[in-house]
Amino acid sequence: METPTIISGIERQNKILQRINQQYRITVSEVCEHYAVSEATARRDLETLAANGKVQRVHGGAIAIEKSPPEMPMLQRQVDQIGEKQRIGALAASRVVDGETVYLGSGTTVLEVARNLIGRQKLTVITNSLPVVMLLSEHIDITIVCIGGYLRPSELSFIGHIAEQVLAEVRADKVFIGVRAINITEGLTNDYLPETLTDRAILTIGKENIVVADHTKFGRASTVRLVPISQIHTLITGTETPVEIINEISKNNIQVITA
Repeated sequence: METPTIISGIERQNKILQRINQQYRITVSEVCEHYAVSEATARRDLETLAANGKVQRVHGGAIAIEKSPPEMPMLQRQVDQIGEKQRIGALAASRVVDGETVYLGSGTTVLEVARNLIGRQKLTVITNSLPVVMLLSEHIDITIVCIGGYLRPSELSFIGHIAEQVLAEVRADKVFIGVRAINITEGLTNDYLPETLTDRAILTIGKENIVVADHTKFGRASTVRLVPISQIHTLITGTETPVEIINEISKNNIQVITA
């Protein structure tokens, strides 16, 4: 058995953080064993680290928060996790009722939602995604409202002040949006500030905010905070997402569905 290291306060928390970053996770009992502290002190240390955005608290311990790498352009990401994204898209689209108004954001996973709406009746689709517009434009039973603005070439999406002005004038039954990174402490984060401001406006127009995200988006944090996780109603992800993360998100009164 490893000899307990007796240290205190900030130094102990820094040691705990180093260990988490090395081995990805730590349990409360491991903190007690390694640093000769009570369970109450171990929990307080982990909660302090989580409150400072350094780790993600999970049942029985904590896990590391990975920094999300820079996002590749949309066209280069289309084949990433394609099977998982297709399952997520099909399940997400199954929640749409004929006659509804839905908002579809940008990104490859939301595009899979759009593919599964083909053939629906009397839908209105509001979107800032050029690929969604092109995909659905030939289907006469789907009315498209395109949010204009500045075209972000890498995402083929419209963002900025003009887009946000238009968003103030529309409402949707359901909003489907992708995100760069998700964790309990930092909430939803993205890597491009102008797009984040547009996404915040998007999340104000729907009765139900639905995030669609494959398993690679979890336990990470990107550059810019979008919204706290409490501002979404439903999360649809793949079965590849760790159960412990799903359980922690569910505790925030969020419906989590796996495909």
